[in-house]
Amino acid sequence: MINQTPYMDLSLFKMEGSLRGKSAFVVQVWWLVQDWLIRPSPQFMYGWRRFWWRLFGATLGNDVLIRPTARVTYPWKVTIGARCWIGDGAELYSLGPIEIGDDAVVSQGVYLCTGTHDYSEQSFSLVTRPIRIEDQAWIAAGSFVAPGVTIGRGAVIGARSLVLEDMPAGMVCAGHPAKPVKKR
Repeated sequence: MINQTPYMDLSLFKMEGSLRGKSAFVVQVWWLVQDWLIRPSPQFMYGWRRFWWRLFGATLGNDVLIRPTARVTYPWKVTIGARCWIGDGAELYSLGPIEIGDDAVVSQGVYLCTGTHDYSEQSFSLVTRPIRIEDQAWIAAGSFVAPGVTIGRGAVIGARSLVLEDMPAGMVCAGHPAKPVKKR
C-alpha cells in the first residue's frame, strides 16, 4: 500500500462562532429576506433594498443603487459610500469587512471575496481579509477581487479581471492576474 500524505481532513475544520458576527438564526433570516423580499423586487425599488440592507446592519451612504439580484453574505460587515452602484448578480462575500467608497461602481457579476482557506493546514481553516474599494473606482463586469485587496481611488478594473493584489489609484487595470495598463 502506498503511503499518502494527508493534505486535508475536513473533520478537523471548525467554524468560529464569532465569524458571522450575528447568530445563525439572524443569518438565516437575512438569507430568507434576501431571496424572498429583495431578489423579486422591481428594478426601481432601490429604497426598498436599501431599507433591508440597512435593517440588517449595512452602512449605506445616500443614493446607493443596489440591483435586485446583488447579494451580500453578512450585510453588517459592509460599508458602502454615497452614490455607489451595486450591479445585478454582484456577490459581496463578506466573511470579512468590505468597504466601498463614494461614487464607486461594482458592476454586474463582480465577486468580492473576503474569505479563503489555509490549504497548508489539515484543518483547512478559514482565513478572512478585508476588501477596500476607494472612491470613484469602477470594478467592471465579471471581475473577481481576492481577500485583502485594495482598489485605489479612481482605478478601473477591466471586465473579467482577476484581482489578486492591490491596484493603484487612477489606473486602468486588467488581466489574469490584473495589472496596471494605463492611466485613467
